[in-house]
Amino acid sequence: MRILAVIPARYASTRLPGKPLLSDTGRTLIEHVVEAARQSTRLSQVIVATDDQRIFDAVKAFGGEVVMTRDDHVSGTDRVAEAARQLGFVQNSDLVINLQGDEPEITAETIDTLIEVMSKRPEAVMATLATPIYDESVYRDPSCVKVVKDDGGYALYFSRSPIPYHRDGKPSEGMPWGLLHIGLYAFRGRFLQQVATMPAADLENAEKLEQLRVMENGHRIALGLVSSHTPGVDTPEDYARFVARYKSGSH
Repeated sequence: MRILAVIPARYASTRLPGKPLLSDTGRTLIEHVVEAARQSTRLSQVIVATDDQRIFDAVKAFGGEVVMTRDDHVSGTDRVAEAARQLGFVQNSDLVINLQGDEPEITAETIDTLIEVMSKRPEAVMATLATPIYDESVYRDPSCVKVVKDDGGYALYFSRSPIPYHRDGKPSEGMPWGLLHIGLYAFRGRFLQQVATMPAADLENAEKLEQLRVMENGHRIALGLVSSHTPGVDTPEDYARFVARYKSGSH
């Protein structure tokens, strides 16, 4: 099975403009993500997909692989799908990983867990990951996406709301509040191209979560679990904390 990791990267960002090219650590953020992905021995190829010449040139400069994509994509998934088409990863036997460009501390173990979910479930067309929530503030934060799953290991729903709702006020002693969704996705090559043609759905528009488009169109998303996950970089404060961890050697 050929496994491609695509890192969609655009220059524009509402909360952190020019995010992929931030370089307070001595390396750009996008280089950190590429190098993290390269630690996985199961990936056949790691490539950045961008519509910005500055990012394209920066990736080339550090020896990464990069493709230029259209500038009118409405989501990262659409950009990943175009990159996969350019590289010919469009068959059911191909696996395409959508790795966010703001995850500089993603681990090979996390990536490999996602790949293993798809390897063990040949019927699954898409998969993602989650980790237990033990912090109530994370559970109630709408910027932290929650997911609930069934006993078969498939997602039932994703939401910015606190799900599941604890009628008694809190979970049982020692139990997590819920599951935090990790924005890392795996697609069968052919299904990824199908997703790119699906119209935005009502639930997606309400929650602003593009994975709901898949579910609202009648497809299931397999869910793998990891014990923990380092947060991505969305704000200047997030980036400052990452730089501090990197410089202290605790990344």
